[in-house]
Amino acid sequence: APESLMQALEDLDYLAALDNDGNLSEFGIIMSEFPLDPQLSKSLLASCEFECVDEMLTIAAMVTAPSCFLQAPPGTEEIARSRWRRFSHPAGDHFTLINLFNSFQAATASPTHPGNSEKWCRDHFLSCSALSMAEMIRAELVEIMKRIELPISEPGFGSEENLLSIKRALLSGYFMHIARDVDGSGNYLMLTHKQVAQLHPFSSYYSTRRIPEWVLFHEFSISEGNSIRVVSEISPHLFAELVPQYYFSNLPPSESKDILQEVINHLAPVSATKEEQK
Repeated sequence: APESLMQALEDLDYLAALDNDGNLSEFGIIMSEFPLDPQLSKSLLASCEFECVDEMLTIAAMVTAPSCFLQAPPGTEEIARSRWRRFSHPAGDHFTLINLFNSFQAATASPTHPGNSEKWCRDHFLSCSALSMAEMIRAELVEIMKRIELPISEPGFGSEENLLSIKRALLSGYFMHIARDVDGSGNYLMLTHKQVAQLHPFSSYYSTRRIPEWVLFHEFSISEGNSIRVVSEISPHLFAELVPQYYFSNLPPSESKDILQEVINHLAPVSATKEEQK
């Protein structure tokens, strides 16, 4: 459909993947080397700047592979949720996926019998095939990074600095996927097209007391009851720091946009000073 095509071109333009003539920019050409969605490709490249490539490679692999969470058999839902909670990270689902992947790799590397990874997955209500696919995707992405001579930073997962760097890398690609809880009960209004969605049941925030106000999400699904999947908390200040101004100015009016505009106005003098220093 012409509307879909125009939207896709607009998204690529926001991601700095197009030049003034509508051709791929130099940055866009590098993005196209990766067999990923443009937003994910942009986040992966941004991780080179923020020095969190190792972690972003894992996130990219986990969200590209099928979901590793299995539908628990009737009567075992609470057991499954308690097992998944072991991997929960307070910063959000993207970070929980890193915990999951690292735990799976540790189970696979265990010196016990070869079927250990399958048993470990069964015990935790996780898909062994999905996690194995994530391993393969990650290895392929590492090879592409090496081929086009991009730096791969050392693992640093867990430190506050590293968590902030991952959020910056994610926001560099997913600034179009921001939502705000408008009533304190988990009804998230998406900034881009003002639809309301709830957290997906597989989210680490689901059925917890703490519901973050501002989130970055990986995808929005109408088929699963208007839900947002793979969700992590962000701060308005971080969003204001990384959002392209021409994208932000095109957002439909909303209370959320007004709040963010105030944050941007507050940051403006600081940004101007930084530009002068550069």
